[in-house]
Amino acid sequence: MYILSIILQSWLLFSMAFFGGSKIAGAKHQVDLFEEIKLPQWFRIVTGYVQIAGAVGLVIGYWYPEVAAWTGVMIGIMMLLACLSHFRVKHPIGKTFPAILNLLIAAAIVVLFG
Repeated sequence: MYILSIILQSWLLFSMAFFGGSKIAGAKHQVDLFEEIKLPQWFRIVTGYVQIAGAVGLVIGYWYPEVAAWTGVMIGIMMLLACLSHFRVKHPIGKTFPAILNLLIAAAIVVLFG
């Protein structure tokens, strides 16, 4: 079970770091996505920094599992809101899938470390 938890934590860590960094850097894909879901571009940058904070929390969580659990709660809420944003503009499941997957992994981290 320990190996599974490390794998899930690492997946979520890299996902948050990658997507958060691409939001902050202003990657065209992210800029277009926020236009499609009708959210302002400043919110893209804020979301990116929250995702980077989540990645940092998950790194700290390797030594302090309770931090990983609370970070999982934060990321889970963020991914739930991301899913709702995608559903609001009727995106296909393919565009919503990364948020759904990360929501499920964040929930698993909360259960495993909580």
